[in-house]
Amino acid sequence: MKRRTIILANNEVESLKNLKVVLENQGYHVLQANDGQEAIDLHEQEKPDLVILDLSLPKISGIEALRIIKKRTPRLPVMVVANHVSTNSAIETMKLGAYDYITQPFEIPKMLDIINTALAMDSEAERRIAINPGTFAHASFEADTIIGNSREMLEIYKMIGQVAQSDAPVLIQGESGTGKELIARAIYHHSLRSNKQFLAINCAAIPEQLLESELFGHEKGSFTGALNRKVGKFEQCNGGTIFLDEIGDMALSAQSKVLRVLQDQVFERVGGHESIKVDVRVIAATNKSLVQAVKEGTFRVDLFYRLKVISFYLPPLRERPEDIALLADYFLLKYRHKLKKEINGIAHSTMMLLTQYHWPGNIRELENVIQSAIVLCKGDVILPEHLPIGEMMEKKKHPTVCIDQGDDYTKMFEDMLTPSIDRLIDQGAEDIATRLTDGLERAMIKRTLERVNNNQVKASKLLGISRNTLRSKIEKFGL
Repeated sequence: MKRRTIILANNEVESLKNLKVVLENQGYHVLQANDGQEAIDLHEQEKPDLVILDLSLPKISGIEALRIIKKRTPRLPVMVVANHVSTNSAIETMKLGAYDYITQPFEIPKMLDIINTALAMDSEAERRIAINPGTFAHASFEADTIIGNSREMLEIYKMIGQVAQSDAPVLIQGESGTGKELIARAIYHHSLRSNKQFLAINCAAIPEQLLESELFGHEKGSFTGALNRKVGKFEQCNGGTIFLDEIGDMALSAQSKVLRVLQDQVFERVGGHESIKVDVRVIAATNKSLVQAVKEGTFRVDLFYRLKVISFYLPPLRERPEDIALLADYFLLKYRHKLKKEINGIAHSTMMLLTQYHWPGNIRELENVIQSAIVLCKGDVILPEHLPIGEMMEKKKHPTVCIDQGDDYTKMFEDMLTPSIDRLIDQGAEDIATRLTDGLERAMIKRTLERVNNNQVKASKLLGISRNTLRSKIEKFGL
């Protein structure tokens, strides 16, 4: 195996002299440079695996040597050693791409760990997954780009094509961070109203007492602070498309007005009596179960069915893991330019961590993780150390339901059902098997339907039964 070469540029610092001896004893080929220019020349001649620069080198300073070396060999890990902590020099060296900024005195074992990790990074880089810019040749990297090749996303793309040119209301359901607004914008862009206005309103972000005014406007003097007449979003959006995000958080009073707009395309401003006619397509989204909200009396059943003329269910990222690598590459390509980092790919070990994680924050969380990793990456490949591993692993301790086909649930069901079986036997009950099986099946179907917001296509797929069978079960159990 080829010996790894390290250039050690030292201006008579005793700890660096000791480090040279230790590195040579570890089997590294260490080349000594006495000033910045010699370090640069050795770098050109020897093509080292690592460079360690004393910050206070003569002729050419450590910072300038770092600048020149990183410009010529961006992937090469370069460490800087300073005599004391300096905010400016620490910031400047890391800006220039230093792998690490070490201050004296340092501990030799800790320094060896950093060096070994830096050298291992280059080995890992050889096993990287390179991004292919051609994959996203037509991507604009704007906020409304939808990425995904999974079967679930393909069905959504086809449905967008089918419903976009209709004026029917649309309800998009799914967890936070799954991209519900992206779907809404895609429907709008492919609709006959694409040359008109698109307005998005987050119903959860606006206080209840102001939401009606925001949506429908108000007349002067209609409430304290209403100094002038205000035109609401529905009026502004006449002829276009309005997106009501988090509609599950909307107050009942506002819901009744939205229902009237959907039915008659008519409303009155707050404090007004004039009926205003509009032509607006409504697309709504929620991360809540509106079925449950209807049961609890916090959402109008008539509005629910009026919105649900066309219904989308957007699956969480954990249900389409084949899209994780594609999304990670997309965000890497998007943010490496914005952040001015020459990063060529994601290591296999990193990608394995990304695909194994359950992503409670969905696509939004993945985007933030990749953006953070780009900032922290010191080479040209994103490694596991650049991910917030601690936070991700802590969340992984409490994953959302993840079932492995090899799991044996006998013990779990035994613990769960034993009290019920004992009670039924003590009561002298008959036909225990049917009663328990029906109860278990009802609970399983009920919970699955709740998880997928009553999307029967998705529920039947998850349960492994046909849609006809599911419908008959729903009728049988009165769900």
